[in-house]
Amino acid sequence: MSRKAKIAVIGDNNSVMIFKVLGFYVFPIEECADIGKQIKELEHNKFSVIYITENIAAGIESIIDEYKDKSFPAIIPIPNKNGSLGIGKKGIKKNVEKAVGADIF
Repeated sequence: MSRKAKIAVIGDNNSVMIFKVLGFYVFPIEECADIGKQIKELEHNKFSVIYITENIAAGIESIIDEYKDKSFPAIIPIPNKNGSLGIGKKGIKKNVEKAVGADIF
């Protein structure tokens, strides 16, 4: 029997509440103070994917780096209601460079 993946969305209230309609678990926050503790708790509760708004992700890059080599949870930066900061795109570019050995963008 397959287990349904649990997906969390962390970010400012106005950016993440729409994800609740899609059935995601929503964790609205305004600052990065306890985000490391929140991510550890989500990992302990078997969340497969954690989306974090880019403005929050920008303040916790060292925490996100701890999870880069783990299969779960996948931590993925997403734009907030004000648009993209380019953090997600930068991460993809860096991973492609590592895989291919050159900047193909």
